[in-house]
Amino acid sequence: MAVHRLGTGRPVLLLHGLFSSAEVNWIKYGTAEAIAAAGFEAIMPDLRAHGQSAHPHDPAAYPEDVLVRDLTGLVDQLGLADYDLCGFSLGARTALKGVAEAGLTPRRLILSGMGLAGIQRWSGRIGFFLDAIARFGTIPRGDPAYFAQAFMKSTGTDLVASRLLLESFQAGQVSDFAAVTMPTLLLCGSEDDDNGSAEELAAVLPNATHAAMPGTHMTSVTKREFGAGIVAFLTG
Repeated sequence: MAVHRLGTGRPVLLLHGLFSSAEVNWIKYGTAEAIAAAGFEAIMPDLRAHGQSAHPHDPAAYPEDVLVRDLTGLVDQLGLADYDLCGFSLGARTALKGVAEAGLTPRRLILSGMGLAGIQRWSGRIGFFLDAIARFGTIPRGDPAYFAQAFMKSTGTDLVASRLLLESFQAGQVSDFAAVTMPTLLLCGSEDDDNGSAEELAAVLPNATHAAMPGTHMTSVTKREFGAGIVAFLTG
């Protein structure tokens, strides 16, 4: 697993979104720089089948919820004990499941680009992206999957590895959320409902608040307010 680091101080583990990378989600638009400037160390893995990490094509490399396993393994490998955890979209889903189901205990948790439907009813999103992969290169403008195709093209997505990864995802259960007792922020674009309602997800977590920032699912990570919102929560 490729891991990018910036800054010194309390570690903040940052997990990027689907078909993306640490560079696109955290580095390119200055979010990691803002976090580092506030006195934190931004630790940014490229998730399995993404970025500079391995892109295996063997189905055996994708057991159920393999990204959650990778996350807990990374926390152990880095010896993280006093740290914060933040994820966007797929990264938020992975972070939440890591806490709710795998026993991770960050000081604070930030979930961005994620709502309740994106945790409970992930099968619909999986189907959408599997269809986009199957039709890659032929999806016309105006099709709901057109922008997913465009994003995959822009990031050089490995279609085989991404399909296998998507098939490894398992739905989350609200009954597991009782373990998410740390202060939690749902930080989402005001026009982002790709993964359902962030407010609804905040309502079923024991210690969560919701904050809106400008943008859609695709544009919110490009905004200065993204890094500012993360820093404000971590330093508040």
